[in-house]
Amino acid sequence: MSVTAPAGFEAAGVARGLKSSGGLDLALVVNRGPSNAAAAVFTSNRCKANPVLWSEKVIEDGRVAAVILNSGGANCYTGAFGFQTTHATAEAVAEALSVSAGDVVVCSTGLIGTGDQLFRDRVVGGVPVVAEALSSDGGTDAALAIMTTDTRSKEAVFEGAGYSIGGMAKGAGMLAPGLATMLVVITTDADLPAESLDSALRAATRVTFDRVDSDGCMSTNDTVTLLASGASGTVPDLADFTAGLTAVCHDLALLLQGDAEGASHDITITTTNAASEDEAVTVSRAVSRSNLFKAAIFGNDPNWGRVLAAVGTTDAEFDPYNIDVTINGVKICRAGEPFEDRDLIDLAPRAVSVLIDLHVGAETASIYTNDLTHDYVHENSAYAS
Repeated sequence: MSVTAPAGFEAAGVARGLKSSGGLDLALVVNRGPSNAAAAVFTSNRCKANPVLWSEKVIEDGRVAAVILNSGGANCYTGAFGFQTTHATAEAVAEALSVSAGDVVVCSTGLIGTGDQLFRDRVVGGVPVVAEALSSDGGTDAALAIMTTDTRSKEAVFEGAGYSIGGMAKGAGMLAPGLATMLVVITTDADLPAESLDSALRAATRVTFDRVDSDGCMSTNDTVTLLASGASGTVPDLADFTAGLTAVCHDLALLLQGDAEGASHDITITTTNAASEDEAVTVSRAVSRSNLFKAAIFGNDPNWGRVLAAVGTTDAEFDPYNIDVTINGVKICRAGEPFEDRDLIDLAPRAVSVLIDLHVGAETASIYTNDLTHDYVHENSAYAS
């Protein structure tokens, strides 16, 4: 049920011909209240899609009544026509739900540079259809409708003390951080003001979605929206709520990692004993973006030299000859020298863990990435065709 698990929410997903497959491609999530408090984070890519430009304005007052999402077209770099399409979509939702267009977040995903009159007609014309289909158990259809190259929908639920949190996400490519790394809608029936939601969301995304770096490519459309209905009447402790929200975001982040385009390995890269958390992130991310390292993992080759080579490109504090590297529990490098036998490492399982010990501090951070495969190259070479 994901986004409809918390009280006060309805959702739906319908097919409008935006996908060549004929699958569900237009989703709507509605907050029935009594509260419409909300928060959102967006891509930090300077090249932003029209829906992001619109939704950044919507969230300024901390109120959102509904989120409309389409797959099958990013509506990015489509000029004034594209922004007018976003506006028209919000207006259609406002009319269907008797809310303000200024309280409607709009999200689109698909091929950049697509968004013609047919796209507008199918999205805007589909709003009454998806609004008619709204139900308190429509979360699953909504999660299916936002998929593009995803092979499965992504949903998560957390049960708190007197309240719940539900979420849905899409994303299988262009997964690299910038406060958000995909389209995500999260709902809760907790009663919290927008300021608290914003604080909790930024804390949660910082250590979850911001740590998924599947291919180093940042999208133009990334949006994570958090809606609170207040329908439970429960005002949770903010720290407890943030922990629950982080758990939902973490579950969704791992589902995104596990569905990355063409991947055959899910790789968790953890840098420990760093001088700062930021430096731990920097080191782990450098390794996650090494195509040489990712290709080695695809070939089941525990090439730890490629790990150290990537670490060396960063400005983190470390002694190049006092670094340990452990892969799937086997310390293959100690103090910058070969240690245990590489043949002890089994890279046949999908899950791969890489632990980098810098021996300079006490901070730790993980990045979640994938291997570089033939299937990834093939899928992305033919995406537009």
